Amino acid sequence: MMLTRGKMERGVVEIVDMESLVPKDHLLRKIDAAVNWERVYGMVEELYCEDNGRPGIDPVVLIKMVLIQHLYGVSSLRRTAEEISGSIYYRWFLGYTLSEETPHFSTVSYNFRHRFTEETIGKIFAWILEEAAGTGYLYPQAVFIDGTHIKASANIHSKIMKAVPEAAVRYREELLAEINADREAHKKLPFEEDDGEPPKPKKHNSTSRKKLKQRKKAAKQRKITCSTTDPDSGLFHKGEHKRCFAYEAHTACDRNGFVLEAVITSGNVHDSVAFDDVYDKVTEAFPQVETVIADSAYKTPHICKKVFDDGRVLSSAYKRPQTKKDGHAWWEYVYDEYYDCIICPEYKTLRYSTTNREGYREYKSRSYICEKCPTRHLCTESKNCEKTVTRHIWQDYVELAEDARYTPKYQELYARRKETIERVFADAKEKHGMRYTHYRGLTQVSNWVRLKFAAMNLKKLANWKGKASFSSLFYSAFRLHFTRNPVSAAA
Repeated sequence: MMLTRGKMERGVVEIVDMESLVPKDHLLRKIDAAVNWERVYGMVEELYCEDNGRPGIDPVVLIKMVLIQHLYGVSSLRRTAEEISGSIYYRWFLGYTLSEETPHFSTVSYNFRHRFTEETIGKIFAWILEEAAGTGYLYPQAVFIDGTHIKASANIHSKIMKAVPEAAVRYREELLAEINADREAHKKLPFEEDDGEPPKPKKHNSTSRKKLKQRKKAAKQRKITCSTTDPDSGLFHKGEHKRCFAYEAHTACDRNGFVLEAVITSGNVHDSVAFDDVYDKVTEAFPQVETVIADSAYKTPHICKKVFDDGRVLSSAYKRPQTKKDGHAWWEYVYDEYYDCIICPEYKTLRYSTTNREGYREYKSRSYICEKCPTRHLCTESKNCEKTVTRHIWQDYVELAEDARYTPKYQELYARRKETIERVFADAKEKHGMRYTHYRGLTQVSNWVRLKFAAMNLKKLANWKGKASFSSLFYSAFRLHFTRNPVSAAA
């Protein structure tokens, strides 16, 4: 019986060598040889019992299955398990023959929900970075930090308004101490730690203590829109983006595009608020960091002080000051450090008034002078003809960041953001399915994102090692050829 093209007779037995079916340059073959998978057993050893229960599935297989999901941007573990069952390449990578039954998706899901903790995911992430560092591919001297939003698995219409306490500023105590020192230097009363207000003479108040306590508590709260489907997510809206519930991955990568750290928060947390967590973790793991490259959202007095006090440099972009539209330019108000005053465009002095609770010194003009000023309409529209200019007590650190912006070395580093951190986010969303998540809850989303970045690091490491081995092989063959044929070399 003749067989037509594209058809096969039923019942035909064929002996297949799976090793020959996987191309030599296939990504999974490179990944399999890129790292030492035996180290996984040491990471999960304490999570298994040696003498109790049924034999479990090899943890390396479970981790490889999840990495396959993130490497190829598969939307769910169920779909990943189906793809693995019908793919020769995936079966070879996991060590399964064509006739063996691959693990069910529920087994993988259960292990990553109940057995492999957040600490285990962190070990996997760190292990791949260690492998990259061992080959000399990491360059943590320059660290690029930014954040990207991930759409949450939550309907925008399922929401409630919720009152939550104001988030405590991590550097509040340090800032308050310097504010009070600055106020005392200007012969002002210090702020109290609880209220953030200078102490005032006690007056008779008929309001009960209970009501005063309730009012004080209510003043320290703010209302936010909270999802009833996924309460850990946050409402996100920026520019032309549609309003949605989202998470944000605050990420740090090196000059070669390897992700060094990722901190996941709800989508309504500002980049500068999450900076401390990312920065502290990166510098603890890589103390050789010399430069931090970030956009203008991170150019705050606290961040500038934190980076420069550590002996590092913050390379950032120009940040437009919030000044009066169609008025005097901000740089026309000059700060005189010796006399501690501001000189306005009309060469009049604005004298120190106070240091507010946010850490800004306030310099105010004298109304009887501003009344007769010919350019007052470009300066202030205050009814009492008074101009106020503020300057943060940590402004000197911001000016250090501004000086670095004009240095060629840091200009070149900042220009590489599009090739590093922005490229990481683009690849994660377009190639690895990080545009939205099916998981709910901050813990599950954090594990999901960190595994995705671990898979991206592993892919980059495997490709680079593959290119290096090919170049080495080509050089050896080239050298061997001309060693055996000196005449050809001379010609």
